[in-house]
Amino acid sequence: MRAVVVRRALRASLVVGTVLVAINHGDAVVAGTLTATAWLKILLTYAVPYCVSTYAHVGAIRDMQAGDAGLR
Repeated sequence: MRAVVVRRALRASLVVGTVLVAINHGDAVVAGTLTATAWLKILLTYAVPYCVSTYAHVGAIRDMQAGDAGLR
């Protein structure tokens, strides 16, 4: 995988994941009452935008390499 794809996906994951964690778990983070289940959910909250960004970026690269503008 290209390094640029990983870097962009990590940035997207950090931004989107942090916003979602703040919305969904902010009270527990501030109170210090996170459970093991909450930590797992937080990890998944960061993993999902990473996967979506990677999938979209790789698809765009493949479309460009195939000469497809992606306008279907």
